[in-house]
Amino acid sequence: MKPLVLMRGGGDIASGCVYRLRRAGFRVVINELPIPTMIRRKVCYGAAVHRGEVLLERLAARHVTLTEAESMITRGDEIIPVVTEAYETVLAALQPDIVVDAILAKRNVGTHNDDASLVIACGPGFTAGDDVDVVVETMRGHTLGRCIYEGSALPNTGVPGSVGGYTIERVMHAPCDGLFTAKRHIGEEVEADETIGFVDDVPVKSQIAGILRGVLASGLMVTKGFKLADVDARCEKFHCYTISDKALAVAGGVLEAVLAFCYEQEQK
Repeated sequence: MKPLVLMRGGGDIASGCVYRLRRAGFRVVINELPIPTMIRRKVCYGAAVHRGEVLLERLAARHVTLTEAESMITRGDEIIPVVTEAYETVLAALQPDIVVDAILAKRNVGTHNDDASLVIACGPGFTAGDDVDVVVETMRGHTLGRCIYEGSALPNTGVPGSVGGYTIERVMHAPCDGLFTAKRHIGEEVEADETIGFVDDVPVKSQIAGILRGVLASGLMVTKGFKLADVDARCEKFHCYTISDKALAVAGGVLEAVLAFCYEQEQK
């Protein structure tokens, strides 16, 4: 039987990792927050927390209780369980062989290298050989998706990677604290200076023309500077509904680390 992988996070990068691991035959459980705040919701298995069940790239994920997830694992269900109990509770109940932290918090929020036989982390905030076993690079460029066995990923620059020739211009943030309400939807084209939503009564406007690749769900409270939406100037609608090149690159690194670990175990 393939090892059990516990995925911390159900956002777009984590979902790319889940997709590649599941397609390679690994059993995967996603641990997401009770109120997820991902913006690329159409390409996130973690969106099952809001929607009950999602289908992405031929794989389905369902929001279930931890007890239901245990039963699904035992039965060998094809549907990917998404649980929202505390990480420590999930870890103790499932005792996974492998943990992948793909929260992308830019810092370690409670993952330790003794949580499982193999612990992988995506992006900055971790040190391979210290708090985790392997770090996978998440910054766009030559090292994207590379496995790091000693040291850390490149530090967070605070500047989004270039997509369609735009970096900071393509991302919208909350102008103030308040309740977010979306007025435009993922997959819709927007113009520069067009209002895509409001934080309370303060408009949130796109700086560029393009297609709305991601937007936070309405009805969530946000703080000033919180990421709300992402506009893609390339205007390829299918990009909104399929796992991205970046997510698949990071997922390739995660899958490499997992397969290398499995091979090493077989040689013992």
